[in-house]
Amino acid sequence: MEFKHKSVLLQECIQGLNIKEDGIYVDGTLGGAGHSSEILKRLSSKGKLIGIDRDEEALEAARQRLKKYKNVVYLHGNHDDIKELLKSIQIDKVDGILLDLGVSSYQLDERARGFSYMGEATLDMRMDKAQELTAKDVVNNYTEEKLGQIIEEYGEERFAKNIARNIVKERQTLPIETTMQLVDIIRKSIPISKQKDGHPAKRTFQAIRIEVNNEIEPLKETIKNCIECLKPEGRLCVITFHSLEDRAVKQAYLDAEGKCTCPKDLPYCVCGYHSEGKIINKKPIIASKEEQEENSRSKSAKLRIFEKAQ
Repeated sequence: MEFKHKSVLLQECIQGLNIKEDGIYVDGTLGGAGHSSEILKRLSSKGKLIGIDRDEEALEAARQRLKKYKNVVYLHGNHDDIKELLKSIQIDKVDGILLDLGVSSYQLDERARGFSYMGEATLDMRMDKAQELTAKDVVNNYTEEKLGQIIEEYGEERFAKNIARNIVKERQTLPIETTMQLVDIIRKSIPISKQKDGHPAKRTFQAIRIEVNNEIEPLKETIKNCIECLKPEGRLCVITFHSLEDRAVKQAYLDAEGKCTCPKDLPYCVCGYHSEGKIINKKPIIASKEEQEENSRSKSAKLRIFEKAQ
């Protein structure tokens, strides 16, 4: 299957990065290279793009799409390890970093990957096929309590306990191995009157995907590391797709921006306040009405931008 992915908030990200033609930029979620191709159009031959992705298929697709460019470095890895990945190619600081979090259109549409609740497939959901933990492992091995906690926290699903209880009940008879098995269990767990707002399995599948790929836990540390990797006035652009991610990014930015806690009547600061830089947009940037109509996946996208101090 051809790797297709519609980049969300494309022009907003390009503007947010404030690209310098001779700069070094990192696309930490290379995917279909939509954002990267636009970055490269604005770089000179002295500029450089570093593309990181944990999905080998995404990296190969990006290589093909960007093959006319000679100033691209491809790295198989996780943006959580950005400091180590940059160190591996003898780069310490960069002018900008982009993170487009979540699952790509290709991964959702490629049924064999097991991300989608719209067709039959083995429960997988791994962004990196080399890792061991799969969605099938989560569904069949986690305790009822842990399943409920994950579905409630990561999926913000109000019927999480019902779903977890029915998963455990069903797997005692037969292992849950496919997406449609799981969808059927979820449907039975949610009252029909409450299944009108989108697909009933959406939140649970999101929760399991987040757990499989460990998407939330390291996020604040990842943002901190990204900011450390920026040159003075370098920018970090992060696109999130659900409230847990957005809250984590917002808090990481606030922590990096810092705030003096001294009483206002003191003539100088004594609290040791230090700022790594500034938040560019206090409120997240969202997709335009036109983009939301063209690409439904952009409806939940939020962009937050941070600039490193001089």
